[in-house]
Amino acid sequence: MTKKPVFYMLLFTGLILLVILIMQPLQILHFREKIAVLFPKGIIAIEERNLLFIIQILMLIIIIPVYILTFIFSWIYRADNPKGNYDPDIVDNRIAEYIWWGIPCVMVLIVSILTGIKTHELDPFKSIESKNKEMTIQVVALQWKWLFIYPEEGIASVNFVQFPESTPIRFEITADAPMNSFWIPHLGGQIYAMPKMKTVLNLIANEIGDFRGSSANISGEGFAGMTFVTRASTDDDYHQWVKSAKQSSNTLNLKEYNQLAAPSQNNPVETFQLKDLSLFDQIVNKYMHPHKE
Repeated sequence: MTKKPVFYMLLFTGLILLVILIMQPLQILHFREKIAVLFPKGIIAIEERNLLFIIQILMLIIIIPVYILTFIFSWIYRADNPKGNYDPDIVDNRIAEYIWWGIPCVMVLIVSILTGIKTHELDPFKSIESKNKEMTIQVVALQWKWLFIYPEEGIASVNFVQFPESTPIRFEITADAPMNSFWIPHLGGQIYAMPKMKTVLNLIANEIGDFRGSSANISGEGFAGMTFVTRASTDDDYHQWVKSAKQSSNTLNLKEYNQLAAPSQNNPVETFQLKDLSLFDQIVNKYMHPHKE
C-alpha cells in the first residue's frame, strides 16, 4: 500500500468521526424533550444524570487516547515506512506495561468507588430532605395499567398521578400482575414492582410539568400501552384536582378493585373515591397464605 491511500483512508475516517462528534450534540438538543434521562426535572434524576456523565468522561480519558494512538501507530508502522521498525522487546518494557495496565486499573477503581458512594446516596428507600412535608402515594402495577392510591387524601386514580412540585414523594409500590417496573424517567430511575412485596421509591419534581411514566419491564400483550401521565403542579392546582377526585362518581373498595384488576389495555384516565383505606395492604397480602402448623 502506498503512502497516499493510507493518508486518505485515515483522513476520511477522521472526518467521519468529526461529523459524528458534531452531529450527536445537535441531535440530542433537537430531541431533548424525548431524552428524559439527559434532561431531568427532579433532583434524583439530575444526580443520576451527573453520575452518568462523570463516568462517561472518565472512560473517555482511556478511550480517546486509544483511538488517537491507533491512528498514530497505523501511520508510523505502515508497510511502506522504513522508519517504522518492529521492536520485539517492547513487550518487556516496564514503563509501557505500567501505563497500559496501571491507568485503566486506576480508572476502574475510581469509577467503582464513585459509583458505590453515589449509589448509597441515591438509595431509593432514603427519604428526600425538603422543607415541604413528604407525601405518600401507593402504586399498584396491574395488567396493563397503573393504579395510584392516595391514602391521606382518600382518592385513587388510574394511569394518572399528580402531586405538588418541590414536594418529596414516597411511592410505595407493589404488583397484582406479572412482575413489572415503575419508571418516571424525568424524575429518577426505575424500580421493580412484584406481587407479595412492597418496595419504595422516593422522588421529587423540581418544576411544574407533565412527565411520561411507563413500564420498564416487558409484561405481555398490553405492555406498549402501559403508560401514565405524571403531573407536577402548583399546590392550588393539586388541591383542586383532589377536590374534583373526591366528587367522582366512581368508588373503589376491594369489590370494585377486583373488577378493575382484570386485564385490560389502553385504559383511559379515571379517578375514584377511595372507600377502603387498607386496600393497598390487602393487595400486598392477598397472596400470603396463613402458616400451617
